[in-house]
This record gives sequence, structure tokens and C-alpha cells, in this order.
Amino acid sequence: MTTRIIPVDIFDLAVFGATGDLAQRKILPALYHRDQAGQIPPGARILAVSRRAMSDDDYRAFARKALEAHITEKERSAAEIDTFLKRVSYVTLDATQDKGWEGLAKALKSGEDRIRVFYLATSPDLFGPICERIGKNNLVTPKSRVVIEKPIGKDLESARAVNDAIGKVFPESRVYRIDHYLGKETVQNLMALRFANALFEPLWNADHIDHVQITVAETLGVEGRAGYYDTAGALRDMVQNHMLQLLCLVAMEPPRSIDADAVRDEKLKVLKSLRPIVAHNGANMTVRGQYRAGASAGGAVPGYLDELGSPASKTETFVALKAEIGSWRWNSVPFYLRTGKRLPSRVSEIAVTFKPIPHSVFDDSAGPIETNRLVIRLQPDEGVKLWLMIKDPGPGGMRLQHVPLDMSFAEAFGVRNPDAYERLILDVVRGNQTLFMRRDEVEAAWNWIDPILDEWAESADLPKPYTAGTWGPAAAVALIERDGRTWHEDDAR
Repeated sequence: MTTRIIPVDIFDLAVFGATGDLAQRKILPALYHRDQAGQIPPGARILAVSRRAMSDDDYRAFARKALEAHITEKERSAAEIDTFLKRVSYVTLDATQDKGWEGLAKALKSGEDRIRVFYLATSPDLFGPICERIGKNNLVTPKSRVVIEKPIGKDLESARAVNDAIGKVFPESRVYRIDHYLGKETVQNLMALRFANALFEPLWNADHIDHVQITVAETLGVEGRAGYYDTAGALRDMVQNHMLQLLCLVAMEPPRSIDADAVRDEKLKVLKSLRPIVAHNGANMTVRGQYRAGASAGGAVPGYLDELGSPASKTETFVALKAEIGSWRWNSVPFYLRTGKRLPSRVSEIAVTFKPIPHSVFDDSAGPIETNRLVIRLQPDEGVKLWLMIKDPGPGGMRLQHVPLDMSFAEAFGVRNPDAYERLILDVVRGNQTLFMRRDEVEAAWNWIDPILDEWAESADLPKPYTAGTWGPAAAVALIERDGRTWHEDDAR
């Protein structure tokens, strides 16, 4: 089976922070793959913008090394890289200064009628100032869009300030708040599973679903991001954006269409329906942890404080929480969210556990009957598992087994699975905002997160320690087992 390649309209893409880690690991490889697939039209231009003094050839050599480092030999060739790099030019510009913008204006000249994308792969504190200078230098055209990465603020107040600054230059309809989790193939397949199949949607409610688990686990520590991470923590870094967006896609009502605002309207309703976690229930609904030295990926690793180089920190590297949605569809159905660093496996998944059958017709010799479960894997191997009870093959009576119907997208379709950034960048060019967060979504998420942060800040308790290479502190197990449930950990991942 082959995928259908639909070219986009001609565009100019200016990437601020073009020498940074994000540009090297994600943006450049994504653009290369789309160019290789024939999806980027002739004449489209990529402008790499950074304050480092470099010539076009210097940057092309820099970009070549990045592509060779982050794309496998099987997926690249020297000739195709040469062809791609002909699209790329470099502009030296310190985006924090008012001077020097004439170079970018000159590079963009003659492209006033084409789609123009400003991708801010920079520190979040530069989003507002860069947009202001883009406006002051008359670089905004009727077809201009701006892309910003998370984090958008550190709380509701700062998020509003960032959004206000961007909104003075770009209308909301041309602001693209990118979340790479929403660009994953499996996340979009969640929409297809729910709304294109008669099998699931009639069962997608409190009458049939017992609970939902969302896990985003990383084996890495904070690595070189300790300084940033200690000001953020797992709740801000993962839960406020990625995990709440996944929760919204699981829990939202069917939209009237797949139109961007129709989908985002329904996600917003979910965020506004989340029951508050505040001082009186925070201790029972949330767990925060911090890893200590241990073993991960087969070797000894330091603890968080060792990586931070500090004797003490209240920053959490692990969060588990129980979210409840006050709606007719989800009344009494808990959503358990869990994320952390230095965990045993790198895995992101959504596990929907259905309620048990009301009565068993089998005798005890058949064995226990386990509940059906739909597991949607986002990484590392994107796919879907539906756990069912079946008869153990062979003679000798009725013996039941709990086994998965397993569909790996790479195996099922026999094609390379595009990275989320490939899809999302071209969605910006297309003007499709379905997979991007609207301003009111961002602020509604912070409105739910802020009371949790406030409760933690006022508490004298420190994050609970857990050994690197384990599934977090014991309190996270207690959080779900108090309700008679257990975390889903599939050994066959």
C-alpha cells in the first residue's frame, strides 16, 4: 500500500533558531523527507535565521551534518541532500535586536504573494519580541503565519501575556501552536477509530468504559536541559500540553465535522469540564516524584539532583494524577495520567479499559475472564491493540486466554511512518489548524493546572523519591490501586 502525496502551495519558511537543537533534530529532517517525497513544490524557499555569523555555504554544511546525524543511511542519499539544500539560504540576525532585519526583508523580497511561514524555534521568552519586530519591519503579509513551540507561558497569567504579544501582530487564525504529539499517526487514528467505526462510538461512555489511562514514559533524564527543566517540571512540561490534549481527543464529543474549529470547540468543552484539583483533594488526586540514582537502559545513571548539581529541589520529574470530567458521558469514569523521566521503558500510550461482562456462562475450569482493553500506542511503535478473550486452541475443553489483536502501522501499511513534524509543518502551509491548539485551549488547560501548582507550592512536602529504572514512587501505585485498579504495563510492547 502506498500513501498519496499531495503537494502544497509554494511557500517561504523562515526558521528562527535555525542552529538550535530543534531545527537540527526535527525541522530540517522533516523538511528533507517532505522534499524527497515530492511534496514541496519547486521554488519554495527555506530561510535559516540565527544570530551566528555564517554564509549560505557554511549553513548548508551545518545542515548536511544535522541531516546525516538524524536520518538513517537507508533514508537519505547525498544527491537528495544536495537537491534539498539548494532550497536553503541563511540570514544572520539577532532577533533580540532592532537592527539587522533588512537582511531578512531582502531574502523574503519577491515572495509577497506566496504563503509565508515564520517558525519560532527559539526560547519562549522571545516569541513576543520576535513577532513585534516582524510586524515593525513590515514582514507580515496577508498569507503570513507564525508557528510557536511549547511551553506557552509557565502559568495562566504568563500564557495570556505571550498570547497577547503574538496577537498584536498575527490574528488568531494565523497562529499555529504546535504540539508534536497531535501530529502522530496514532493520535489521528484515534479520531478514525472513534468516528469512522460503528464498533466503538456506541460504547464510548460511562456505561461501558471503566477507566482510561494515559502514560508518557521516558528512559532519559533531563540531560542538558536541567536548567530549564528545574523551572518547569513534569506537570508543566508534559501534562499541561501533551497529555491534556490526548485526554481531550479521547473524551471529546463527536464534532459536527473535521473542521479545525469544530474539533477544537469540543476539546475546549472537555478542558472546561475537568473537575478542579485543589487543596482539599490534591493529596488524594496527585503524586509527584523525583528520580534518584539507579539503572536505566542497562547502565548506572545519576539522580536528578546530581544532574542538576544542586543539593535540593522541589521540581518533580514524575507526575501521576487522577482526572475527572463532569459530563454526562464520563460521569464516574476516572482518567489516570502518568508521566516521568528515568522510567523502565520509553512508551506513550492510551489504554481504554472496558467494564467487565455482567455474567459469565463459563465454569471455573475456563479460567478468569479479563476485561477488554483498547491500547493505542503513540511510541515507539505506533499501532493499536484490542485485547479480547478467546478460546485457547486445541482439544480438552474450554480454556480462555486474554490476547491482543495487534496492528502495527508500519507492518500493516508497509510504508515509512512520517514524523509528526512532517505533517504539522505542511499543515501550517495548507492553513489547516485542526492539529494545533487554539488560544482558549491553552488558557483553559492552565486554568486547570494552576491550582495544582499552587497546592504543591504551598505544601511542605517534597516530591517522593523513586529509583531510576522503576515506574515511579510507590504512591503512584497506591493512587490507582485505592480504586481497585492497576497501571497497564504490557510486557509485550
